[in-house]
Amino acid sequence: MSDEKSADRSQSLMQILRSTSGTYSLGTLLVAGFVVGILFWGGFNWAMELSNTETFCISCHEMEVNVYEEYRDTIHYNNRTGIRAVCSDCHVPKEWHYKIARKVVATNELIHHFLGTIDTPEKFEAKRLELAQSVWKSMKGNNSRECRNCHDYESMDYVAQQRRSVKGHIKGFDEDETCIDCHKGIAHSLPAMYSEDVSAVAGNKH
Repeated sequence: MSDEKSADRSQSLMQILRSTSGTYSLGTLLVAGFVVGILFWGGFNWAMELSNTETFCISCHEMEVNVYEEYRDTIHYNNRTGIRAVCSDCHVPKEWHYKIARKVVATNELIHHFLGTIDTPEKFEAKRLELAQSVWKSMKGNNSRECRNCHDYESMDYVAQQRRSVKGHIKGFDEDETCIDCHKGIAHSLPAMYSEDVSAVAGNKH
């Protein structure tokens, strides 16, 4: 019986295709498919870029009242040059394949948003160290790729930097360190237990 049903479905499909090809020319079908593809791609890309805006990022309560408020007090938000780095500049890659991978990972963040995992300041603070370590690990793994979109080693003017910065940068380059090794807390407050965590790591190295 299953073979007969499969044969019937195949015949029905062929009849539909013949009927369609008789009604519409191949050129018309190709053009229609091309237009539909363009509309789909345009809509997909529009939604992708919409999710990269600061407005979208802080549409979640936990982002607006926690990380966004502290970010507004940093040099990435307000500085003498007037260049502002928004959420996506630091947290979303520019390259397409890396960007798609980041969006896939972000679905986990949406799940926790609806679960209310960090929807109060108390819950957020309890999770801050874990969240920060996850971001730091990612940035360390990609050699602070998003930082380097704006901060290029080869373009640094050491004459314009303070002596301490010059010393730190040269030491970091020599030891193959990356931006996030030294600049944790540059855009968000450090976790309350961060100093203890660092001490524990340093102790394990000796």
